[in-house]
Amino acid sequence: MDDKLLHRIDRLESLDEIRQLVAKYSLSLDMRDLDAHVNLFAPDIRVSRELSGRENLKAWVDDTLRNQFTGTSHHVGNHIIEFDDPDHAVGVLYSKNEHECGPEWVIMQMLYWDDYERIDGRWYFRRRLPCYWYATDLNKPPLGELKMRWPGREPYHGAFHDLFPSWKEFWANKPEGTPEVAAPAPVEQFLKTMRRGTPAPKIRVR
Repeated sequence: MDDKLLHRIDRLESLDEIRQLVAKYSLSLDMRDLDAHVNLFAPDIRVSRELSGRENLKAWVDDTLRNQFTGTSHHVGNHIIEFDDPDHAVGVLYSKNEHECGPEWVIMQMLYWDDYERIDGRWYFRRRLPCYWYATDLNKPPLGELKMRWPGREPYHGAFHDLFPSWKEFWANKPEGTPEVAAPAPVEQFLKTMRRGTPAPKIRVR
C-alpha cells in the first residue's frame, strides 16, 4: 500500500474519531459523567492561567454544572475540520443547547472553535473556545443587542460572529454593481481564509 493511500485512510479515520469526540463531549456532559468528559481532553489541558490538568477541569465543570443547571441537552450540528498536520487539527462546530435553570428553560445557539491533538494514537481536545450567539428563556426571543440573557445576570455579548471578519464587512460594505469574487480558499485552509489572521476573541465566562 503506497504512502498516499495510507495518508488518505489515516485522514478519514481521524475525521471520524474527531466527530465521535464532539458527540462524546455532549453525551458525557449531559449525563454528568465527568470522568468520561474530562478524559476527552489532553492530559495537560489548560483550565485557567494558573491551573491545568484533568483534575482541575473536572472541579471546574462540576462547580459550573452543579450551581447553574439542573439539566442540559447539547445538540451538535455543522462540523468543519481541517488538519494542520497528521496529529493536529482545528474545527468549527455548531451546537444548539437547552438548559434547565431553576424556574427558567434557557435555549442557546453557539459554535465552538476547537483545537484537536492526537496523543499516543488518540484524538483529544486541546482547546475549546465557545462563541455564543444567544441564550434566553424559551418564551423570550433574543431580539436586539446583548443576546446572552441568563437568569439573574445582566445581558452581554456572546462573540458568535467575532471569529470571522466577514460579518462586520458584510454590513459595512454594500457592493455597487456586480461584485468581484475572491479566489477559492486552498485545500485545508477554508477556516484559516475566513479567519483572515484575526486573533481569537475574548469570551466572557458565563
